[in-house]
Amino acid sequence: MIHEIIDIRTEHSKSKLYTYILDNSPEIDNTRKRPLVIICPGGGYEFTSDREAEPIAIKMNAMGFHSCVLRYSVRPATFPTALLELSMAVALTRKKAEEWHVDKNKIIVVGFSAGGHLAASLGVFWKSSFLSKALGIPNEMIKPNGLLLSYPVITSGTFAHEGSFKALLGDNYNEQLDQVSLEKYVSSDTPPTFLWHTYTDEPVPVENSFLFANALLKNKVSLEMHIYPNGVHGLSLGTEETMALDNEKTIQPEVSNWIKMAGRWISGL
Repeated sequence: MIHEIIDIRTEHSKSKLYTYILDNSPEIDNTRKRPLVIICPGGGYEFTSDREAEPIAIKMNAMGFHSCVLRYSVRPATFPTALLELSMAVALTRKKAEEWHVDKNKIIVVGFSAGGHLAASLGVFWKSSFLSKALGIPNEMIKPNGLLLSYPVITSGTFAHEGSFKALLGDNYNEQLDQVSLEKYVSSDTPPTFLWHTYTDEPVPVENSFLFANALLKNKVSLEMHIYPNGVHGLSLGTEETMALDNEKTIQPEVSNWIKMAGRWISGL
């Protein structure tokens, strides 16, 4: 395994990309090219959660996928800093595709909660001129081939998780709030998407996923979505391995199959 920490630098920020790149075995297939997932943990744009980082990467490895975890910039960094960092991380994985045995057409961005907002932001904005101008990178280099969104923050409207947007926008909260309500920017260029959420999620209401899904449907973008009837926000894998400290409510066995279904979805892209 190639496990290293790579600096991702923009003009005004530096974040870190943690790689979990699987080795090819001459005993099995030395020329195998695998899908790669870039994981954006949640944390309300205040921090990046350990519970949605390495445990997810290891599970993805177990299914035969390369994985990376992006510890993107959070408050006081503001939009679009984290989005620029994620864009550069996607471009880096494409540049490293031959060395890392990556299938260039299966680079998937995975996001949880506010990290889901970041992943979906790249999904709707990858073709935007403001990203290509800021980075000096062709749009096709930063295009994700799929979005895997776990209980994502999507809308800045009625069902918004207000704290995430206040952290993301800072002093520009009033001026940029509409720009980061992602259901408004879905287009036919948005990548195929896998969504899951729980009906009883209070901090980030399930309507966030429905708003994004409806926008995908209107634009004829392929999607798979699973809504579980019970579960608090921030379940991660829903297992003891990712239980939040002293919070047994984050163990929810009924949702733990989401990652296997997501793995089949990734393989089928």
